[in-house]
Amino acid sequence: MQEFDGDVAGVATKAPKGRPDHYWDALVEGDVVVSPGITVSEAHLVQWAGLTGDWVSLHLDEEYASKTQFGRRIGHGPLTLSVGLGLLTQTGYFTNVTAWLGLDEVRAVQPVFIGDTIHTEATVRTARTTKRPDTGIWTLDYKVIKQDGSVVMTFSSSFMIKRK
Repeated sequence: MQEFDGDVAGVATKAPKGRPDHYWDALVEGDVVVSPGITVSEAHLVQWAGLTGDWVSLHLDEEYASKTQFGRRIGHGPLTLSVGLGLLTQTGYFTNVTAWLGLDEVRAVQPVFIGDTIHTEATVRTARTTKRPDTGIWTLDYKVIKQDGSVVMTFSSSFMIKRK
């Protein structure tokens, strides 16, 4: 039996490509990683409340929220933080995380409203090796940004990542 060489009727075929498989070595201090965006919906607020038990009226009660300084419901701060972290994972730079080391310097700068589209930009503050030759650590400074370019949240987070 002849072995398949990837050539079908004289046309070379390529292996399918998926999400990039990045290692610690892929980023250096100063690099900026930009995520795709997502439009925050009422479903996000309701699902977050159900998942976490955070049933605060500011997020779920339009009548109550209309009488606050915001004039309407806002997204939960921890929801914005979690979505900000999650959006960045879609870039492929976190496929080789071996441990999440923590979160620091969290600041909610302004509210996220239903209908806002947010994305994350993260700058590598630190990219350092560890005692183990197979891992390194990244500390990233995150900015969650909405459609008008304004920053809604900032924080830093550190990860242990496999090295090549």
